[in-house]
Amino acid sequence: MTLTARALVAGVVFSACTAGASAQSYPNRPVRILVPFPAGAGVDIVARMIGQPLTEVWSQAAVVDNRPGAGGTIACELAAKAAPDGYTLLLGNISTFAMAPSLYKKVNYDPVRSFAPVTLINTSANVLVAHPAVPATNTQALIALAKAKPGQINYASAGSGTSPHLAAELFKTMAGVNLVHVPYKGSPQALTDLLGGQTQIMFASLVSALPHIRQARLRALGVTSLKRAAALPEVPTISESGLRGYDVAVWMGVVAPAGTPPAIVMQLNRQVAAIVQSPDIRERLAVQGLEAVADSPAEFGAYIASEVGKWAAVIRQAGVVAD
Repeated sequence: MTLTARALVAGVVFSACTAGASAQSYPNRPVRILVPFPAGAGVDIVARMIGQPLTEVWSQAAVVDNRPGAGGTIACELAAKAAPDGYTLLLGNISTFAMAPSLYKKVNYDPVRSFAPVTLINTSANVLVAHPAVPATNTQALIALAKAKPGQINYASAGSGTSPHLAAELFKTMAGVNLVHVPYKGSPQALTDLLGGQTQIMFASLVSALPHIRQARLRALGVTSLKRAAALPEVPTISESGLRGYDVAVWMGVVAPAGTPPAIVMQLNRQVAAIVQSPDIRERLAVQGLEAVADSPAEFGAYIASEVGKWAAVIRQAGVVAD
């Protein structure tokens, strides 16, 4: 273990020792971290990234348990029904917490009431990209083009109900334009057809789009977050390009089952936040195009609630349903 890692472990162990009585003895056996997606997915990578330091802090195993399926709702339902003792955690994201409850006809958990928020872990932005043949060099020009040619511009997505799809639907609503959705079975296929000119635009992840932007194979028109992306500082946000308030932040965070003792929740918050904000983890997240974030349980809970309401309205207006 490096000197930095030893200092981190020592710091979070000390903070744990100052917590309430119920947290002082926690954990005394392995802790399961449910992941709603398969091994190798972004959420899984982050879960394993923080799981090893947690194992060192606790001297108990942090066991990543992948339970993919049904848009991530299977793992969420398991977490919601788990004993509220701190030994089952869930690392979910914008899809599982904010989108799935409105996309699926039957979801056996409430993203706000079923969980005790621990902390937001990271955020990232998508980027609006266009094929070089599209005669628009910025977001405003694309909006003008779409209004001049309603229903003639196709946008690719990784599939119906995905965050890139819903980012485009929010864009359509706020800009008042008619774009045609072309869904694919994943972002690689969508990017392939965009690069080939079969579609014109796409809301893509920074990680997947950056190589093509840098090689001038795609043109970046705007990023979806409220602040510019560190990886593309020269590209303005969509919000500052005329759609004020447009904000699609892709995010992940940790929750426990509702009813988990507050002392344990606060201990988890301190420990996970210390790990996420450590230089090593911040750098590793940045390599994945993710910005490290650590907030309080109350702040994360309020953020989840606001995102649920926001995406429910977008999904309702777009008429998107997933089965």
